[in-house]
Amino acid sequence: MCGIVGYAGSTPACSKPLEVCLQGLSRLEYRGYDSAGVALSAPGMQRVAVRKKEGRLDNLVQSIDQTPLPDATVGIGHTRWATNGAPSDENAHPHLSQNEKVAIIHNGIIENAPQIKQELLSEGYTFDSVTDTEVAAKLLGKVADEVIAETGHPDIFEALRRVARTFEGTFTILATDCRQPDVVVGARHDSPLVVGLGEGENFLGSDVAAFVAYTKQALELGQDEAVQISADSVTVTDFFGNDVELRPFTVDWDASASEKGGWASFMDKEIHEQPQAVADTLLGRFNLTGDLNLDEVRIDEDVFRSIDKIIVIACGTAAYAGMVAKYAIEHWVRIPVEVELAHEFRYRDPILTPRTLVVAISQSGETMDTLMALRHAREQGSRVLAICNTQGSSIPRESDAVLYTHAGPEIAVASTKAFVAQIVAAYVLGLYFAQVKGTMYHDEIRKIVDELRAMPAKIQHVLDTQGESVREAAEHSLDAESFLFLGRHVGYPVAMEGALKLKEIAYTFTEGFAAGELKHGPIALVDEGEPVVIIVPPARGRNVLHAKVISAIEEVRARGAYTIAVAEEGDDDVRDYADVVFWRPQCPTLLSPLVDVIPLQLFAMNMAELKGLDVDKPRNLAKSVTVE
Repeated sequence: MCGIVGYAGSTPACSKPLEVCLQGLSRLEYRGYDSAGVALSAPGMQRVAVRKKEGRLDNLVQSIDQTPLPDATVGIGHTRWATNGAPSDENAHPHLSQNEKVAIIHNGIIENAPQIKQELLSEGYTFDSVTDTEVAAKLLGKVADEVIAETGHPDIFEALRRVARTFEGTFTILATDCRQPDVVVGARHDSPLVVGLGEGENFLGSDVAAFVAYTKQALELGQDEAVQISADSVTVTDFFGNDVELRPFTVDWDASASEKGGWASFMDKEIHEQPQAVADTLLGRFNLTGDLNLDEVRIDEDVFRSIDKIIVIACGTAAYAGMVAKYAIEHWVRIPVEVELAHEFRYRDPILTPRTLVVAISQSGETMDTLMALRHAREQGSRVLAICNTQGSSIPRESDAVLYTHAGPEIAVASTKAFVAQIVAAYVLGLYFAQVKGTMYHDEIRKIVDELRAMPAKIQHVLDTQGESVREAAEHSLDAESFLFLGRHVGYPVAMEGALKLKEIAYTFTEGFAAGELKHGPIALVDEGEPVVIIVPPARGRNVLHAKVISAIEEVRARGAYTIAVAEEGDDDVRDYADVVFWRPQCPTLLSPLVDVIPLQLFAMNMAELKGLDVDKPRNLAKSVTVE
């Protein structure tokens, strides 16, 4: 879950390696902000220059401003989310070899580090931290010296490949050796790493945000592959030194997309980018006659026709997007859809066949639980389709097909625009299934497509009209110690997503329930002044559900609850029974989550802001969970 950046440029030494590392880390800090550090190499250095500080990246920048680092030709940088060793200066990356000529940074967990450490201790090595990364640094330094003894010259690339073959667990490692001050090397196993291709310079990063300000040309790095970059070359091999096929791609967004652009926070910016995220996710999905045309899917239509079950695997917000999609896909396609938490999926011996389609949903494409689950599914003979927002990431690469969401970079840790884009992509997939299987008429599909195309304007309407009501409700609820969120049908996963947002960034104990469960236990939690948020389905079409949810509002209000409803404009029943209403424009029930979730995101953000919390970087969380 750490952020990693590497840079190799031409001589003479200059300030650019440090500039690239710090700029890259500023764009990657959402991946971890327990500490940050850089390591620089240049001709003539006797040891790698390292600076690292606990806390936010600003702490590192201030330290460098006070005591500048030397000019360099290559650099590596790291922002940390602690998995092995508490946040501290000592545990921060980079870590050094015993002779301080090699520095490494690392994302992941090296599971056999304790055994390696014991062997190194017996040989007289010393350690300053309690991290697995320092173990890797000491071992890499040892092997680098062995390579020099064997060949007569330094070869940090060969040393890293040898070391990578011995590690167990998950890792991306970057390293620099001051004896080879023109190269940076990297290796990955079950952890992300991409290459940026420049002119007279090349880059490495845990995702393209690390270098998109300098180049949009990139290379995917595959599983168990290693890379060496210099100013004018990129070499990619497997861990045994064999050449591998290069997989170039072009980044479809620029650096400005990862800047706040005047917004108070990335979360605020990304909430307001949701109309565009929905519109962009729909782009290019239809041919001239209006039929769905998913060229990027790369699964034959006959295979789609044979599918008799869909299993969605995901974690957190992505799982709630999958739950929303379940209602629509089952309704349109008439095949069962299961939604599984990816970290539970492969441990329960799921029933998988070649006629099962597994849909893996992940914003980053690097969610380790989801990646391991999709590998299990493919081993059992099922096909996997990824819904993902990040080009070149592991989950799309290892899936049989991919639907990209085109939401642009999502920097805030709490997901917002990725959620609505994932729902839209899943809906597109469901409609494509219906088209291929013939479970809906073409005019029915086109009608839903037209309704989807109308959703960006409806999301914008909520953003334009509900801000004041949301802010007032947040101010009223600021001292509440807990919340309940309730919903029925597609409103149920929206309620859980709204509850999750409040937990993530406002640190308020919150639970989301199916409203029908209220009398089966949760109503015992309702006390005087308890805020209860209710997602109200429209009276049109499913009036029986509407009446039941109105009844739930009456029940909790009778027990003193402060009721906040999300409801359709013109719903007089809600107006009579709720203390506060966040209004949404009319839309089909199955599409209502795309607008219902918007005020809940704003509500959580306002609660966090009123408490003086950092809405973009909530404590203990990182954006991409790349370890199990």
